[in-house]
Amino acid sequence: MAVPKRRTSHAKKNSRKSANMVKSAPALSICPQCHQPKMPHRVCPNCNYYDGQAVVAED
Repeated sequence: MAVPKRRTSHAKKNSRKSANMVKSAPALSICPQCHQPKMPHRVCPNCNYYDGQAVVAED
């Protein structure tokens, strides 16, 4: 069975794990109907439009 010859340093361990810790803010696009920020490729939560069409019926 393979056994490590030397202890893994803090820098080596942290640099290996750093890719999992990087989180970026979600991308936002501007709704063409109401000009409010929204997630891309999703129905606008303010005006319920997607691709120029009303998708969700307003109550």
